[in-house]
This record gives sequence, structure tokens and C-alpha cells, in this order.
Amino acid sequence: MIQPLAAGVIGAVTGFASSFAIVIAGLQAVGATPAQAASGLLVLCIGQGVLAVLLSWRTRLPLSFAWSTPGAAVLVSAHAVTGDFRAAVGAFLVCGVLILATGLWPWLRRTVVRIPRPVGSAMLAGILFPICIAPVTASIEIPLLALPVVGVWLVLVRLAPRWAVPAAMVVAAVGIGMTAGGDWLVGDGVAPRVEFVVPVFDPLVIVSLGLPLYIVTMAGQNVPGFAVLTTLGYDDPPARAVLVGSGAVTAFGSVFGAHAVNLAALSAAIMAGPDAHPDRSRRWIAAVSGGVVYLALGLAAGLASALVAAAPPVLITAVAGLALLSALIAAVVAALEEAEHRIAAIATFLVVASGVTIAGIGSSFWGLVVGGVVMAWLGWGRRRLSR
Repeated sequence: MIQPLAAGVIGAVTGFASSFAIVIAGLQAVGATPAQAASGLLVLCIGQGVLAVLLSWRTRLPLSFAWSTPGAAVLVSAHAVTGDFRAAVGAFLVCGVLILATGLWPWLRRTVVRIPRPVGSAMLAGILFPICIAPVTASIEIPLLALPVVGVWLVLVRLAPRWAVPAAMVVAAVGIGMTAGGDWLVGDGVAPRVEFVVPVFDPLVIVSLGLPLYIVTMAGQNVPGFAVLTTLGYDDPPARAVLVGSGAVTAFGSVFGAHAVNLAALSAAIMAGPDAHPDRSRRWIAAVSGGVVYLALGLAAGLASALVAAAPPVLITAVAGLALLSALIAAVVAALEEAEHRIAAIATFLVVASGVTIAGIGSSFWGLVVGGVVMAWLGWGRRRLSR
């Protein structure tokens, strides 16, 4: 029992420590107060913990869940789209309903999977790019705080890659504590609590935020999560239960500030792999253990939000950029893998990374449109010539 229990603890702690900052920063970027951001983080932890425990126990499969880290990056990039958190919550709710519908209707699942991989990956790369250059910016603007963070990350990414980002976050927290003093630890906001937010359904915010959030959550998290399970020998993961469950949790949690819950990919590799247990039939215990740990970590949501609120924004974005660097690499490689689609992929990347807002709609949507048009045009031209 010790081995799978330990794997669950490691998976949950590293998942939380390596990306909670980007979740808080993303929620605040679309208008959340520190208290609302803490509520969102708390509900995310509870939702994904409950899902992992219930579904893993029921199926005897290592089904671990996580918040959508690429989705949080979408929130950071959407800061110019809305400052009204109620409208963002409406977009979160729509995203949850779409994930639930994807689980209920196979045709919708097939449609999402058919989104051209180069365009979808390029959109994700464009979202991540401004965040991943933040370590460079922070090292110039606040070198005394940022350079130790980058240095620790660089050392550990060579010696202990799994702990590189959590250690960088610890160094950042120490630096924040030294500069901000102890004031950020005082106040009612540090105690865990949930805050209800009445959703507002703004069509422009839904198109600019809700749809990209849904697409990157499905393409960047759920699809890779299923692929990891299949690679590790679980040939028939329960896609319907996973998507319906995560969609329902996302929709319910949205009114408390949670943006999206999905099947985990990195945590799945930790909790469903041989390190969790040599016997594949015993690895579900690791996912249950990780879920329980997430329930406990949710109690630290207020403290995490207070820490982020006390920090220079560029420092938090820098830590997030280090955490998302591997995701950026994977997205760029996938976007440029097929030579015939590289122009469409680059066009998508440039539009998304530009951060432009046209007619109140953000760059993520326009990047998909431009990439799709370019791919269709170039593909049509090749088909005509081949005849």
C-alpha cells in the first residue's frame, strides 16, 4: 500500500505546487478578487479530488484529475477581453456544459478530435508564448527576486525535473515573504471559503474565452490524458464517465470561480505508471490517494491567493512560464510536425500571440479562424494541382 499511496501524494503535491500560481493569476486577470480566486482554487481542488476518488474507486482504474493549466493560460491571455468576473464565470459555465455534452454525444467528441492538430497546437503555443517569456522579463525588471527562481529551476530541471517548478515556487515564496513582510499572512482571506458569483452570459466573452477554454482543455488536457492511460496499458478508459463527470464539476464549480477540471496528463503518468505499483491493477490506489491529498490542499487556497496577491505580477507569471515551458515545447513541435501545414500553424501562432482584440473578440478565436482559412486555402490549392 505504501508505494501507491506515496505516488498519489507526490503527484498531487507536485501538480498543486507547480501550477496553482497560474490558476490564481488567470482568475485575477479576468476580474476575480483575491477572495474569488481563492474560492475558485478551493473548488477546483475539491472537485478534482472528489472525481478522482469516486471514479477510481468505482472503475478500479487510476483516473486522476486536475485543473486545466492551459485553460488558466487562456485566462491570462484574455485579460483584455473582460474585467467583469461575472462574464468570465458565464464562459466557464458554458465550457463545462460543452465538456459534459462531449461526453454524452460521441459526434461532438469526434468533431473536437478532428480540429486540425497543427492549428490547435499552434493556438495553444500562441497562448503560452507571452507567459513563457515572463522569466526573461522578470529577470531584467526584478533580478533580485527572479534570478534565484530561474537559477533553482535550471539546476533542478537537470537533477530532479519533477521538483524543478515546485522548488522554484518555494524560492519565489521566500522572496515574496522577505519583501512583503508578514502582512500578507494576516486577514480573513487566508481562511478557506467559497464565494458565489452570479454568471453573466456575454456572447463576446463566451466566444473569446469560453470556446478557447473548452478547446484547449479538450485538446491540451483530456485527449493527452486518455493517450497516457492507453500508453500505460489501460486500453479502454471510460471516456464517457470522465467527460460527463469533469464537465458537470466544471459547470457546478464555475459559479464559485472554478474555470475547468479535466483528466490529468502529468499526474496520470505519475499515478498510473510503474512507479505507482508494479501491479497495474493496484495503481488505482494512487489516484484515490492523490484525490484525498487534493481535498486537503484545497484548505491552502486562501493562503496561495494571498501569496500571489502580495507578489509582483511579473514574478508570478515568470514562475508560471517555467511551469508551462514543457507544454510550449510540445505545442510547438506538434504545430510544426507536418511540413505541409506549417504556414497555417505559424499564421495561427502569430495571430494568437499578438493578443489582438477585434470586435470585442480575443486573439485565440481569431487565430483559429485565420489558421483554418489558411489551411483550407493551401489545401484546396494542392488538391487542384494534384488533379
